[in-house]
Amino acid sequence: MSPNTTNINANAAHHRVTGSTPQSRTSSRPATPLNTSKINGQARIPLEADDFSDFGDDWDDDMDDRRSALHRPADGRSKQPLLRRDDDEERGRSGFGSPDPPERPPLFTRRSTMRSRSPDTQAKLATRKKYTYAAFFLGLSLVSFVIQTETAVYIQHELGWNKAYCMLYLTHGSWSLLWPFQLLILRLQKWKMPWHTFWRRHVYLVRTTAQMVELQELTIPRGQRSPIPYMLRMTAFVTCALTVAGGSWYVAVNLTSPSDLTAIYNCSAFFAYAFSVPILKEKLRLDKSFAVLVAIIGVLIVAYGDSSQTKHGGKSGGSVGGGKEKEPSNQVAGNLIIGVGSVLYGFYEVLYKRLACPPEGTSPGRGMIFANTFGSLIGSFTLLVLWVPLPFLHVLGWEIFELPRGETAWLLLISVLANATFSGSFLVLISLTSPVLSSVAALLTIFLVAIVDWLWTGVPLAPAAVVGGLLIIVAFLLLSYSTYREMSEERRKKQVDISESDSDKDDD
Repeated sequence: MSPNTTNINANAAHHRVTGSTPQSRTSSRPATPLNTSKINGQARIPLEADDFSDFGDDWDDDMDDRRSALHRPADGRSKQPLLRRDDDEERGRSGFGSPDPPERPPLFTRRSTMRSRSPDTQAKLATRKKYTYAAFFLGLSLVSFVIQTETAVYIQHELGWNKAYCMLYLTHGSWSLLWPFQLLILRLQKWKMPWHTFWRRHVYLVRTTAQMVELQELTIPRGQRSPIPYMLRMTAFVTCALTVAGGSWYVAVNLTSPSDLTAIYNCSAFFAYAFSVPILKEKLRLDKSFAVLVAIIGVLIVAYGDSSQTKHGGKSGGSVGGGKEKEPSNQVAGNLIIGVGSVLYGFYEVLYKRLACPPEGTSPGRGMIFANTFGSLIGSFTLLVLWVPLPFLHVLGWEIFELPRGETAWLLLISVLANATFSGSFLVLISLTSPVLSSVAALLTIFLVAIVDWLWTGVPLAPAAVVGGLLIIVAFLLLSYSTYREMSEERRKKQVDISESDSDKDDD
């Protein structure tokens, strides 16, 4: 017998006595923590569509998916001891001589079933999920806007508290509550999770989404710098555009008629589409243009088709109509000011979509969380910086600073919180869909306010309000169908590009 054979037999006898199993060097290697891809010579971290979006199973699935396939247990169990305890009755290989052989791992798990879906099915599910989120926030924005409009009309016309810039400051400043309220809801959903784990995951989600916004890509290069400077610059830029656009409403409301104010202000839907073509690279489509035109015609019919004043609220708070009719002091100047405001509001919506929204392909949950976070940044910038004009307006006598009291204070609180809810929902809606669809959706509030007045006061709807409202609804449905069809065409185009690239690789 050779010396090598003697050593092998001795080792085998040693393992039978000790009950241990020789370990492979390959299995002792640490699992690869993160899959990366290289783009332009740079390692990039892939962030999948549902990456950490809902703080639940998606997080665990994602972290588990990033483990190497060689080290991922097939039966879904990990961190099991390799050796049995000393008090085990049976040792060695199980299954030989034992009456009950070990169960085989299941062939299909939930994760493997999810991965077996075709790209077309996954894209359809993602689109359906996105539109479900958008429908919910559309309903929430419409209800909150009606509440804001009715309370603002009562405060300004019945209670006589008409402080334009102060209301604008309080309204935009209330947006700072969006992120804390969102964090509270997320925490209630995951209240069993330790706070430090929950906070770490939330910060990671917001930070990586901000990096995606800055790069406008779904993959982040390793060593990417902090997104904080970019977000601070964009917050200041977008907030200033929003403040000027919203302030024009308050300036023009005392200069022009409610009908002109309503008609010109809501033309922002047209300007949102006009700016989307060069800035967002949207195609100029005939069906979209026709839907926007129908919506504007509906607004004009509501504004000018009835002799009574049109009650309508501004997206930045405030209201028009509902009080005693008075002659406009300078209708031409008021129309010019609100015209500039309409252009700026359309520009603000497109600017927010371009500079502060994650790229296409981001999961709806991630987009929703980041939209409310950015809304809080706008509110915080307003509270910390835009208080400066208040003392100057007070000293010059243009607007005496006076805090509301009693009933006015409570109703103003309701109006401000309703606007914060509307604005947060509106930001989410723009992030999930487009500025054009969101703008036309906001026009539905004109018809809803008229219906609420009819139910509240008993005054029947005017024929012009009914016809104009129906035209706005038709325009919104046409635009929704056009947007959905455009997304389907883009999805099919991407699938063709992917299949062609795969066939080229096979030919090579």
